[in-house]
Amino acid sequence: MDQSNRYADLSLREEDLIKGGGHILVAYKMKPKAGTGYLEGAAHFAAESSTGTNVEVSTTDEFTKGVDALVYYIDEATEEMRIAYPIDLFDRNITDGRMMIVSFLTLVIGNNQGMGDIEYAKMYDFYMPPRAIQLFDGPSKDISDLWRILGRPVRDGGYIAGTIIKPKLGLRPEPFAQAAYQFWLGGDFIKNDEPQGNQVFSPMKKTIPLVYDAMKRAMDETGEAKIFSANITADDHYEMLARGEFILSAFGPDADKVAFLVDGYVGGPGMITTARRCFPNQYLHYHRAGHGAVTSPSAKRGYTAYVLAKMSRLQGASGIHVGTMGYGKMEGDKDDRAIAYIIERDSYTGPAYHQEWYGMKPTTPIISGGMNALRLPGFFENLGHGNVINTAGGGSYGHIDSPAAGAKSLRQAYDCWKAGADPIQWAKEHKEFARAFESFPKDADKLFPGWREKIGSHR
Repeated sequence: MDQSNRYADLSLREEDLIKGGGHILVAYKMKPKAGTGYLEGAAHFAAESSTGTNVEVSTTDEFTKGVDALVYYIDEATEEMRIAYPIDLFDRNITDGRMMIVSFLTLVIGNNQGMGDIEYAKMYDFYMPPRAIQLFDGPSKDISDLWRILGRPVRDGGYIAGTIIKPKLGLRPEPFAQAAYQFWLGGDFIKNDEPQGNQVFSPMKKTIPLVYDAMKRAMDETGEAKIFSANITADDHYEMLARGEFILSAFGPDADKVAFLVDGYVGGPGMITTARRCFPNQYLHYHRAGHGAVTSPSAKRGYTAYVLAKMSRLQGASGIHVGTMGYGKMEGDKDDRAIAYIIERDSYTGPAYHQEWYGMKPTTPIISGGMNALRLPGFFENLGHGNVINTAGGGSYGHIDSPAAGAKSLRQAYDCWKAGADPIQWAKEHKEFARAFESFPKDADKLFPGWREKIGSHR
């Protein structure tokens, strides 16, 4: 059934919809199946995403029609489809009237992903009007809070050298804590790898106190503050609270130096919101494990990594992993810096829409996945700044000298880029950075041909 006379209005102007402030706008790449006209398929998509179905129903009234989602722009040649969703369509909390990402996703990326007359549809951008921005939590903590703890300026405080405890699984409590201590002698920030939690061979109630002891020893030896991002991911709301409360209790007077890591994609928005609302004094670290199932450029359905990051800021994530923009081992390219810009800036024009955040706190880009000191200068140059958290697991524990030396090499790489120095020349005066060349020779050969002759030995 062609529903374009009801669920499409191509006379609507995007600028008028934005000015009116009553709609959430969503941009898709959509292709209908053979035999379905483009506008027909788009209208059915909008119907299924809002008030309609595949047939007319007798219970529809004029009010219902007033909150229809409307296709307002199509371009079949580029597979472009944009839909305006009335803000009143979206579910609100009965406790406080606020909006929720689960409702947003249920409508804009719900049943429409399995429609029989649609070949594929992928959301690549969305626009939130000012009223919606007001109704989402947003972050309670941001990178400035970490800079403050680390004794940095709270504006442009720079690079936070971090790591991930490796191996990701298989360490018992004592080796785990020792691995943390070794890195903290040179670095700032350690996170649990995303599967690390309460394994039978490393129970949290034994491991966490040892980690805190390692932090205290490292702080005493270096005279510097340290930060630990502890994984509280769980299926159950009460289990998350129990993990978080135990961790805060174990760190006692240094509880402010604890972030909470949550596997937000596999766990879902409810997990992020639970952490955001129940632990507002902790930095909320969103790990996006599993997101590639829908965000990969090879996937024709779902939504993009840009959309995922944008949603994470609305939910209240303090930081989210954003990939490596082609400089690490993860899928992506240089243009992925847009993913960082939309979450860290107060105003940004994305692939379809310009978004104002109206003072909502930023979400920190967290960089991980095959990064080491040699790859960082190019990464910073592409991004244009170094105000990120970098969690380099192999780049730290794979350093030829020690995890502490690996951490120092990361800091030195940032300082090299900040100074606008030639990495080869910088290496001649910074041992840990120089030894990164010997630690990661394949990267060195690719990025800095002839480095062996130019740098010399730094043993």
